[in-house]
Formats: sequence, structure tokens, C-alpha cells
Amino acid sequence: MRCDLHVHSTASGMCDTPGLTRLCRESYNHPARVYERCKHLGMSLVTLTDHDSIDAAEQLRRHPDFFLSEEVTCRMPTGTEIHLGVYNITEHDHLEIQQRRTDFLALVVYLTERKLLFSVNHVFSGLTGVRHADDFRWFASYVPAFETRNGQMHPEANARAARLATTLRRIALAGSDSHTIAGLARTFTEVPGARSVDEFFAGLRSGSGRIQGAHGSCAKLTADVFRITAAMFCENPATLALLPLSVFVPFACAGHWLNEIRFFRKWSAYLGRGEAKPRMLWDIDPHFESV
Repeated sequence: MRCDLHVHSTASGMCDTPGLTRLCRESYNHPARVYERCKHLGMSLVTLTDHDSIDAAEQLRRHPDFFLSEEVTCRMPTGTEIHLGVYNITEHDHLEIQQRRTDFLALVVYLTERKLLFSVNHVFSGLTGVRHADDFRWFASYVPAFETRNGQMHPEANARAARLATTLRRIALAGSDSHTIAGLARTFTEVPGARSVDEFFAGLRSGSGRIQGAHGSCAKLTADVFRITAAMFCENPATLALLPLSVFVPFACAGHWLNEIRFFRKWSAYLGRGEAKPRMLWDIDPHFESV
């Protein structure tokens, strides 16, 4: 069975880019189109992982091959923010998760007690802001899975996440992280032989999962931003006043891409210092500068 484990829809809310928070959505993917696209591209199972929301799930609940998930914005003990993918949840789980998402330890305790699978998404990305050295220690201690292939991330960043998951013996997951229809189901997780949602997750926990599909690129990111911009213009014609600014989109995307490269290379070098040691995350410099 195959499933894209990182999928966004209109329920992901408004864009957090300064100046666009009231104008542009994170994604214009209609839930029904998400389902159709995933099935068309061979996904056996379909889920949605919207930002701190399950509002789009009602439209897909009638499908027996759909399960509920979300991408949780979680505050770490260090004060930084991360995104956790939490899978195969209930409505009650969502409410409890949202009450705890500002406290990483409280959230982890709940997810562990409920035996829910959860992962650190885009481990080597600066999308959620700065990272602290202690964050990696918390990941190593409490998070059972890492997203080792994100369809929007640089191939080297994904490779580094895969190495970290292997070193820590964590479950490896993959998803497109697509905010547009075009990228959906191009990156996915496969569990051979699974025949149901329960068997799919049992296979992941037993180490039978396989990571498949595309990595990200600057060109791919730029094309998606243009698609989202076009959808914004269609939904809200008043935003057409911003059309002349679209000429700057390639430059903004290139700047973001270069910053992502800087981010993952710095943290990759940091972790690599102690890679030969069994307890690599505890043996290296605890005072390494956050970025």
C-alpha cells in the first residue's frame, strides 16, 4: 500500500508570509481534488495533514481508504517551533493535541499513551524558524519517526534526515508536502503487502516501510508559488493589484532555497562531528550556536 503522508488542503489556513496573512491561503487544494489526484497517481490510502486543522476531513470521511491526520505546530522546551506529523487520529485526539501543542513534553506523553505514530517533519529545514542544538536531543529521545523524504526539500537535506533516522533507529516516512495539486502523490511511503490502514501502520512500526518518489528543487518551489499566486488572484480578484510584484517571485524563492541550503549544511556539520560515537547527540558541543 502507498500513501502520501504529507498533504495540504484549503484547511491549512492563511499564509504566514508577512503582508499576505489576510490575502493568500497556504493551499488552494480542494479536499475532493486531493483525494482524486492521489488515487489517480496510485495511492492506496489517502490522508490530509493540514496545519493544526482537521476541518477538511468531513468531505473525505465517506471513503474507506481515508484516514485522519494533521501537521501540528509544536513549541519545544527550547522555545523553538517544529512541525510534527501525527497520523491516523480521531476528532478527540485533535482536540487534545491542540491543547498540548505549546508544550512538547505534554504532547509527546499524550501521543505515546495513545500509541499514535508521529514524526518530525522536514527535519533540516528553517521553515519554522531557528533550531536549537537541544531540539535534536529531544527528537532523539522522544520522537519515533522522521520524515526522511519531503517532496519540497533539497535532496541533500532529505539524505541527511535519512542518515539521522538510520543512526537513531527511527521509522522513516515520506510525503510530498505539496500545497498545490501538481505535486501531490509524487513523494510517498509504501508498505508492501499491507491491506488496510491498520496493517499499513503496523508495517511502518515493524520497519517494512519504503521511501519513494521525488525530492524538491528551487524550480519546483517557484512553480508552486506561482500556482498559489494564480489561485489567490482567482479567489480574490482584488489581489490582482499585487500582480506587478509577481516578478519578484523567482528571486524570493531563490533566496529561500539558498537559506535552506545554509540551514541544513550547518546542522548537518554539527551532527556530523560526533557521528562515529554511539551517543552522538549527547557527546557533541552543547553550546553550539542556534540558527
